[in-house]
Amino acid sequence: MAQATSQNIGEAYYQLSPEILESFPKFRPPVDLYVFDDNIAVMSIFSKKGSRLTNEQVQKAAELCSKGDLFVCRSDQHIYIHHMVKQLDLILQDENLTEAECSEICLRALVMRYTEYHEQPVPELLDKLYRDVMVFTEYLWQDQYRINTFFRRLFRKQTPAKHAINTMVTGLWLRRQIPPEQTRKDFDRTAAALILHDIGMCKVPPFILSKKTALKPDEKEKILQHPITSVKLMRKSDLVFNELIKASFEHHERLDGSGYPQKLSGSQISPMGKLTAVADSFSAMICDRPYAKGKPPIEAAKELAEDPRYDTTLASLLKMGLVSEKIDNPIDADKLLEDDK
Repeated sequence: MAQATSQNIGEAYYQLSPEILESFPKFRPPVDLYVFDDNIAVMSIFSKKGSRLTNEQVQKAAELCSKGDLFVCRSDQHIYIHHMVKQLDLILQDENLTEAECSEICLRALVMRYTEYHEQPVPELLDKLYRDVMVFTEYLWQDQYRINTFFRRLFRKQTPAKHAINTMVTGLWLRRQIPPEQTRKDFDRTAAALILHDIGMCKVPPFILSKKTALKPDEKEKILQHPITSVKLMRKSDLVFNELIKASFEHHERLDGSGYPQKLSGSQISPMGKLTAVADSFSAMICDRPYAKGKPPIEAAKELAEDPRYDTTLASLLKMGLVSEKIDNPIDADKLLEDDK
């Protein structure tokens, strides 16, 4: 993110991008807007926060922004970061953001992008989601320990987006614990596969997902088809690679052959399938669902570690990680985003 420093007041500013400007209310920006004059190297006020802009000012602001001449004062950062979800790559450029702020911005952006795609699974919205996932992996790749910040911020209320993000974070945290180390390409693909593993659920009628009673045979069949639907959606959007196929097809397979849709067992299940199965089940178990109350993370991990249907090494690593990191009561990510409601 480019910065300009006004010589007359000595404050730092964010250069406003068109994407961020468009995320503001059109006629009442929530922050002070400044314009930088290259000729005299002075920052001057363009409009005060909350004041109503005229049509001419709205047009002028857009023109200035497109030229890189519109700025926001850093003192308005607490407001500005809530709009960075529209251009997530800004977190890679702003060295003044804390890890906590970056994690909050990432979570907001990923919830927004996944929800958009889940509600309307078209290639254009998948591209936006995939782009932000790649920003997320770049942020993590710069410092491998940053995944711990997200692992301590898990959602506890079940929505498709929150489940997908919990699964991705848990899976990436687990994958970092086991050899061999991943290449950047493998890391990117693992993240994308984990967050998209369950996207086929978007074709399951909402009333089935919200039922508190036992499913009827035809309703259960719709659930059982979602791994296949996930792969079909990805192929339709030309996003197909091995990790994604394995994560989608195999996250409900179990080592004893009791899973679905292929009834695979033991070594027939790929490492990616085993990883996604543990991460997916853990993410579901810790969240409040229509038919079950969420369990404490450590309790859920212990159950998985004692369940022979899951990969023992992965489930045990998850349990030990939660204990060693003392994550018996992680920060509730839902509360971080409450002001979005």
